Amino acid sequence: MQKMHFHFHFLLLSLCCCYVLALSWSQSQQFGNAKNYEGSSDLVDLDYHMGPVLASPINLYIIWYGHWNWKHQATIRDFAYSLSSSSSFPSVADWWRTVRLYTDQTGSNITGSIVLSGEFYDSRYSHGRYLSRLGIQSVIKNAVTSHPRGLPLDPHNGVYLVLSSNDVQVQDFCRAVCGFHYFTFPTIVGVTVPYAWVGYSGTQCPGMCAYPFAWSKYSGKPPPSTNGGNNIMGAPNGDAGVDGMISVIAHELAEMSSNPLVNAWYAGDDPTAPTEIADLCMGVYGSGGGGGYVGKVYKDSWGNGYNVNGVKGRRFLVQWVWNPVKRRCFGPNAID
Repeated sequence: MQKMHFHFHFLLLSLCCCYVLALSWSQSQQFGNAKNYEGSSDLVDLDYHMGPVLASPINLYIIWYGHWNWKHQATIRDFAYSLSSSSSFPSVADWWRTVRLYTDQTGSNITGSIVLSGEFYDSRYSHGRYLSRLGIQSVIKNAVTSHPRGLPLDPHNGVYLVLSSNDVQVQDFCRAVCGFHYFTFPTIVGVTVPYAWVGYSGTQCPGMCAYPFAWSKYSGKPPPSTNGGNNIMGAPNGDAGVDGMISVIAHELAEMSSNPLVNAWYAGDDPTAPTEIADLCMGVYGSGGGGGYVGKVYKDSWGNGYNVNGVKGRRFLVQWVWNPVKRRCFGPNAID
C-alpha cells in the first residue's frame, strides 16, 4: 500500500538531489563497482498469513473517474495489456513473473492471466470531486449498478481499478498516499472483491507521486515544464503524471494480488498497516537502487528513463518488488 511514498518523499529531502539524479542518468562504468542496495534478507520479515492470493485468472475492470485525457487513458490501457502479453525482454510480463512467485496455502501461484475486461466512464463525478477512502467503494457500486453500460459485478475473478483525474481530490492523496488497495464491503457493493485506487498526480503532487519524473517541491528545483538547468528524468510516455501513475498501478496490482484480503503476504504484526511486497522496494527501479537512487535503468533516444517494454512499442518505468526466492528487491532489468 502506498503509505511508504510519504516516508520516502521526506527521505529524499535529506539527500543531495542534484548528485543523486545526476547519477541516475549514468550508464557508464560506474555501475561496474555499484553496491547492491536492493534490500537485505536480514532486515525483512515477510510472512505468509494463510489468506488467499489471486491464483485464478484476473478480469481487470477500470473505472475512469472524472475527465480524462484520451492519450493518458491509452497509455494506461497499454500497460494493462502488457501484463499478460509478450514483448521484448525485459517486459512488463517479465516483471510480473516475480509477483507470480507468491503462492497460497495450497501451493497455487498468483495467476499470469490478467485481462482488461471492461471500462466504465464516470465523467459526471457521481460522488463529487472529493472522495473519501470509503467513498471509493461507492464509486465501484455506481459502476456495477449503472445501466445499460455498467460493469459486471464479478465476485470470482473481478478486480476493480478506480483511477481519478487531475481535478479530483481523494482523502490522504498527496499527503500520505499515491494509491491504495483493499476489498469491498458487501454492505456497500454487495460482495467482497479486491479493488485499488490510484490518482493522477501531474498537477496536484508530481514531486511526491510521479517520482522520479518530477522534483520534490521542497528540493528548490524547477518543475518539469520550466526551462533552465532541469535534468529531471524524462517520462517515457511523455507525461510525468501518467508515467508516475503506471508505477503506482503496478505497485498496487502486485500487492492486491499477493494480499487481496489483507491476510496473506506482508511484513509486520499489524494487518491494518501491512508492509507489502512492493512497499519493501519503494524507489528501486534497477540494480544498485536505494537510498534515493533509482538504480540502473535504460534510456531511450530522447533520454527518457524506462526499465521494461510493453505492447505497441511502449516503454515503462515500474518499481521492483520483493522476490521471495532471492530475498531481495528484483526486476527483469537486473544486471546481477
